[in-house]
Amino acid sequence: MEFLNPLIVTSLLPLIGVFMLLFIPTSNEILCCNIALISSCMTFLSSLFLWLCFDSGTSFFQYYSNFKWLPSLNFYYSVGLDGISLFFLILTTFLVIICVLISWSSVKEYLKEYLISFLVLEFFLIQVFSVLDILWFYIYFESVLIPMFLIVGIWGSRLRKIRAAYQFFLYTLIGSLLMLLGLLVIYFQVGSTDIQILWYSQFSETKQVMLWLAFFASFAVKIPMVPFHIWLPEAHAEAPTGGSVILAGVLLKMGGYGFLRFSLPMFPLASIYFTPFIFTLSLVAIIYASLTTLRQIDLKKIIAYSSVSHMGFVTIGIFSFNLQGLEGSILLMLSHGLVSSALFFCIGILYDRYKTRIIKYYTGLIQVMPLFGIFFLFFTFASMSFPGTSSFIGEILILIGSFQSSAILTLFAALGVILGACYSIWLFNRINLGSLKLNYIKVYQDISRREFFILISLMLSILWMGLCPSSFLNEIHCSSINLLELVS
Repeated sequence: MEFLNPLIVTSLLPLIGVFMLLFIPTSNEILCCNIALISSCMTFLSSLFLWLCFDSGTSFFQYYSNFKWLPSLNFYYSVGLDGISLFFLILTTFLVIICVLISWSSVKEYLKEYLISFLVLEFFLIQVFSVLDILWFYIYFESVLIPMFLIVGIWGSRLRKIRAAYQFFLYTLIGSLLMLLGLLVIYFQVGSTDIQILWYSQFSETKQVMLWLAFFASFAVKIPMVPFHIWLPEAHAEAPTGGSVILAGVLLKMGGYGFLRFSLPMFPLASIYFTPFIFTLSLVAIIYASLTTLRQIDLKKIIAYSSVSHMGFVTIGIFSFNLQGLEGSILLMLSHGLVSSALFFCIGILYDRYKTRIIKYYTGLIQVMPLFGIFFLFFTFASMSFPGTSSFIGEILILIGSFQSSAILTLFAALGVILGACYSIWLFNRINLGSLKLNYIKVYQDISRREFFILISLMLSILWMGLCPSSFLNEIHCSSINLLELVS
């Protein structure tokens, strides 16, 4: 009866889609796309059911299931959701639908294998956000690399895609090896890998510092924090549009989720000890990445470096150790997943039509693509945290939380808001305003009906989170309080 658990059903639906795709002829691309779309939509609806039935009044894990794996070694496979992991799971299932719809026209070869890679990636990501055993978390955390490596390396857009895929794979794998060593140390001391036991286990101060650094090496690469960010712009620049969407939308959140789920509750003393170090790296990321964004010429690299800046705000919120900062960081991660995905999709629309991402070739597109210009303007304002959008709620909560820790920290972090507005407006101006440069093109095409529905769904999601944040904060609140109690 454990398999009737709605969370188990949600996680298995992508694998059912993969199984069905294996028996579809590769030449029947329409049927492959339809099956992948139906599978991802069913998974998303199932995740919404988890939200509808979620009890926001408790911090306990819900939809809990436990399976015997190696009971002789005290290894079990347990899954469950709390308020923190719920929305990361929903974000994953929502963005996979977007990625499948994007592939309808942008992927020209090996479409079936591309869709299978995304459904397998969705299964791994759902497990990352729902598994409650640190060993299984590590397994799925690393397994995510495999389909993403294939997506970048096979369906990337340029000749450097192989190099970018290896760079992405090796950076994240090497960072995670230290986490594996830390995991073994924890297991031999505690005798269990269940995080509900590990949260209440006691580690000496020296051991906490060493273990915190081991986990930090893995999570900092995934976020990524400066100076561990080198792989990100290259991976984004070479990945297909769907790959960039899922990479920016979900994969970058795995590092922040790891800090929330493991580093803070398991190593509270070390987390407090390293807080100045984290704040320093975060401020460097915010200011350095914002300034670097202004000198990029590749449209994807502009959005990639802006992601590094936004994730700097996230780490400040996580390590502010108060409710406002913590909830703000979760909301900003969810918001960034939507906004950055929308911006990468907009860049993908331009690349599909004009086969270049170099910014100097674009000006005045609003004259011939007015609908695209309107959507791009909205997502530009969302990126710069305009009031009424989801990013504003996340950033204002983070600034309130960081002010309780340090007014000087908040002042320097606020510079990132100003710089973010600078590069966001500059990007919109360069692409949409001015005289038309692409005048050698005879026929211009504004967004299609499919692209319109993708963009409008992202727009409504951003507005919903920005105008009704309480519908998200209600579920997050109890779990955030419980996390702060574990740290204190």
